Amino acid sequence: MKDRAAVLYPAIEPYNAGLLDVGGGHSLYWELCGNPNGIPVVFLHGGPGSGSGPVHRRLFDPELYRILLFDQRGCGRSLPLGQLEGNTTQDLVADIERLRQFTQTERWLVFGGSWGATLALAYAQAHPAHVSGLILRGVFTGRQQELDWFYKEGASRIFPHEWEHFLAPLTPLEQLDPVTSYRTLLTHPDRSIRAAAARAWTDWEARTVSMRHSPPVVHQGVARDATIAFARIENHFFFHKLWLREAQLLEDAGKLAGIPGIIVQGRYDVVTPPVTAWELHKAWPGSRLKIVEDAGHAFSEPGTLESLVEATNEFSADLRQSGALSHDA
Repeated sequence: MKDRAAVLYPAIEPYNAGLLDVGGGHSLYWELCGNPNGIPVVFLHGGPGSGSGPVHRRLFDPELYRILLFDQRGCGRSLPLGQLEGNTTQDLVADIERLRQFTQTERWLVFGGSWGATLALAYAQAHPAHVSGLILRGVFTGRQQELDWFYKEGASRIFPHEWEHFLAPLTPLEQLDPVTSYRTLLTHPDRSIRAAAARAWTDWEARTVSMRHSPPVVHQGVARDATIAFARIENHFFFHKLWLREAQLLEDAGKLAGIPGIIVQGRYDVVTPPVTAWELHKAWPGSRLKIVEDAGHAFSEPGTLESLVEATNEFSADLRQSGALSHDA
């Protein structure tokens, strides 16, 4: 197995960071890294509900890129933690556009994996003139069949023991609709009930996200506030069908015509199976699909990580050569 550190660029620190008030009581943590005069790129983290981290800065050549990372509403270092009110896909798309204007960027490369890929597609389809390219990983478009695969029947057949653990907090009747049933637990006024539900919810994802676990992922102890926030926000988005009409992102893929894109997809991705990436590739003129044969869903798997860094390197070369850059860092 390749050393992850050998694939990534060296660790860097932000040269600027802060909180941006986006209204509705929400403030977003943001940071800028790399070259202040470099190629603008915005990194969209997964979840919904997780947050960005130092490792994500290392996907981009810091001498060539001006890297914007931020934590979405209610996530990570954004405030207030775990807030569900005023937290929808449309709110997040508007936040990305606010950040673009705040950083005085005309066009930027948009990078997103899993839920980040969903959000990247929603943003690019709403604001195509401001997107120079897209790099997507583990594509998820929020269709009912994709949600049912992971939260009803599909992944459960591959990970039956883990699925049993996921269903354990629910009654037999509640198990018929886990997303709705978990919403009741994750919004319960008793923190201990929210914490237990959050642990079971996040364990299901953690146990299925990667092809190999050594040792197996088993979380112990009481869930932290960040874990509860993650589970609450993710469940909140899935309960509301991501505030997207059914198949919206695939049906509107034609709006991406003229925007170059690279899709990196694990062959054995159990969280977001490759069929969705394939369907997006077929519907999106100018996209390229890279199937990583020895990978699941996690961005940190060696083949996926290598392909993502290759993609950022390729875009930097192509964008500089074409002159398709317009920015004022």
